[in-house]
Order: sequence, then C-alpha cells, then structure tokens
Amino acid sequence: MSIRDRLQSVKQTEAAGQNPAPVTALHHIPAYQELKARVHQKLIDRMDLTVVESLPPERLLTEIKNLVERLLVEESTPINEAERQCIVREIQNEVLGLGPLEPLLADPTISDILVNSHRQVYVERRGRLEMTDTHFDDEGHLRKIIDRIVSHVGRRVDESSPMVDARLPDGSRVNVIIPPLAIDGSMLSIRRFSVNPLKLNDLVGHKSLTPDMGEIIGGLVKGKCSILISGGTGSGKTTLLNMMSGFIPPSERIVTIEDAAELRLQQPHVVRLETRPPNVEGKGEISQRALVKNSLRMRPDRVIIGEVRGGEALDMLQAMNTGHEGSMATVHANTPRDALGRIENMVSMAGLNLPIKAVRQQITSAIWAVIQVSRLTDGKRKLTSIQEITGMEGDIITMQEIYSFEQTGMAADGTVQGHFRATGIRPKFAERLRIYGIPLGEELFNPSRRYA
Repeated sequence: MSIRDRLQSVKQTEAAGQNPAPVTALHHIPAYQELKARVHQKLIDRMDLTVVESLPPERLLTEIKNLVERLLVEESTPINEAERQCIVREIQNEVLGLGPLEPLLADPTISDILVNSHRQVYVERRGRLEMTDTHFDDEGHLRKIIDRIVSHVGRRVDESSPMVDARLPDGSRVNVIIPPLAIDGSMLSIRRFSVNPLKLNDLVGHKSLTPDMGEIIGGLVKGKCSILISGGTGSGKTTLLNMMSGFIPPSERIVTIEDAAELRLQQPHVVRLETRPPNVEGKGEISQRALVKNSLRMRPDRVIIGEVRGGEALDMLQAMNTGHEGSMATVHANTPRDALGRIENMVSMAGLNLPIKAVRQQITSAIWAVIQVSRLTDGKRKLTSIQEITGMEGDIITMQEIYSFEQTGMAADGTVQGHFRATGIRPKFAERLRIYGIPLGEELFNPSRRYA
C-alpha cells in the first residue's frame, strides 16, 4: 500500500467515525521508508556539519525540524500531518539520538530493551516481556546505532572484538554481540536505570521490602558494616546498591569500581572508576582487580564494587579488613550461602593458593551481612533474605537469617503471594549499631509482624 493509498484509507476511516490505525503502522510500508530515506539523505547533503557542531542541541533540533519540513514540501508524495510529524521526529532521532530506540528510551515504564537483529525488538514492562513494532531498516542501520553507543565510552565493536559492554549517558547498561558470534544479526541489550535513582520509600511502595527491613539496612550502612548483595541477573542488585548508598554520610570519600559505570551515588565526594578492555593488539587492559588495588591508594573511606567477578574478591576482602569498613559489593548467586561459596571460588582465582579455612576466616571477619534479592516468577523484585554472618564452627561459616520473604502460593493471574517476616532472632550487629548511636528496637525483630 502506497502512502497515497494509506492517506485515503485514513480519511475513509475518519469519515466512518472510527479510530484510525496508529502512525507506527507506517513503519512497515516500503513507500514510507523510501520517502524518509530520501529526505534524510537530502538533509545530510544540505547540512553544514561545521555549523552543526557549534549549535546547542535545542537549536539544532529546531533547525533540523524546519529543514525536514521544507524538504517534505519539495517532495511530490502527499502525506497527512500525522505522517509528516512522524517523519520529522524519526529523522531528528536518527541525526541526534539512537534512531528507533529513542521512543523506547523515553518511555519510563520500560526497564529492558532487547534488540534481536534489526527485524525484532522486545521490551520489558513491569517484569514481563512484550514484542514491539519497532525495527531498524537493515543490519547496517542497526550497526550504525551500535557504533554510536559504544564510541561514546571509548569502546569498539568489530569482527576482531565482537562483544562489548558499554553504557548510555544515563548509566543504563548496554551489551552488544555481533556476527560471526551472533548468527541472525547484531544483538543489542539495554538494561535501563532511572535518571533519578529509587529511594527507600520507592522500594517500600513497590513492596520490594518493608519499612522494618529498610531501617535495618540503613543501620548497617550507617554503622559501617560491610555488606554483600547477592542475586540473579535482573534481580535488582544495582538498584538496591544505589538505594543503600543513600545512607552513607556525605562527609565520606567513596570510590566506585565497575566494568561499565552505572551506579549513580548522590554523595558529593564520589570517585568513579571503570575498567578498560584490551585494544586491537590485545594490550592495555585494566581489570577490576587492578582498580581495586589502586583505589586503596586513593584514601577512600568506602570502596563499592559494582559486581565481583574474579580475583578482585581477595583484594575486596583485604580492603574490608584493613580500615575500609562499610564497603559494599554485589555478586551473582541464588542464595546467601551460594554467594559465600562464589566469593571463595573467586578468591582462588587470585592465584595465591590460600587454604580454604584462611579464606573463610577472611570472609567472616570482613562481611557482616548478606542481602539476597530475587526476581520472582511474576516479574516483581523483592528482597527475600537478610542474613548475618556470625562466625565459624570448625571450617564452616555460620549464618543466621534475620528477615525473609515467604512465598505462600500463586494467584490465578500468576501473581506471587507471600509475606515478609522477621525470624525472631536479634542479630549480633545490633550491639555494634547501638555503639554507633543507631539503636534497633525490639519490635523490628518480632516474628508476629508480617507484611504482605
């Protein structure tokens, strides 16, 4: 169907008193794409790139809009006002933004954008995946957008380096994998983060945790107890870490270390460090372990590691044991016990061949609590366990659970049913917090208090 036919169809629909089909349906009409491509090319031919670089974004946006509208007047193809606005908006996104992804990035309800080749784009809303009608013109169009993303953070992606982690200006995490590793075409995954990080009240409002759990977590952070956050992929570890960092006093110096900088701490004295991948010759790589070692020479009060993945686990434990109390890190694991096992395995990757008992002793003396976050089957994220590390019995690290989320069933619509409850155990760290002037009332640990 041509744009002329499409226009006539819209008029007939409006005359019949019905709602016209959405303009996004035009994206799949070849004539529409051809018109947009012609106008886009003419725009590039007529734009003075030296002037473009000197204009502020708002002025440049207006200039592009005016020029595109003039070019559309020159075209002989009839289009209606809705189609005209759609073309103007898409060309603005192509020139200044990330093309077809811009409307998705502007939607605050979307938490993940998953591009499965140029033909198919999925998004996650409220924990559930859904397919969109967004698509790219071809593989070259998608690669152009990918190159624009990775070049902003000094990364590259090509056949010699077909996988890359990057980030958007708002801190959202980006992963790219291209052919020959991706068989059906380039794949792009964007894990979005809010420009304004969620606070404790937001997480309580979303029923991810209870006010009592928030008070305990806030006390642990203020009392400089080192904490390990455990959870699976997409469970909300980084969101929780951002929230917890809000309890750190503004007088402290914080050093953050990440593969792709995504933490958005609100304190005034934050030093952000990011790893560097190897160059084309395979040289120049700066690992997380090297950054952790260097950070200890930067006089930090606390070190925050976005995610522990390797030998830096040993340096993290040593930092927590040598005057950097209150440091925090995340790790991929399904339970708090598994998290400690993963830390043990990663310490062994440092290559020092330490006895397992010595490693566990370091863990016991460094980490006060393990917080488990999970993504439930209905897509909701919840803090499912707070466990305290109490010491060792023989060669085994002992732990006790302070708070937990107990699932009791499933509703007919697939929603997980359950409640939060205290176990009734008063943690040993309560005495430390009392000394720091952070008393925890007995009612916080009353097992009869339950929150849905």
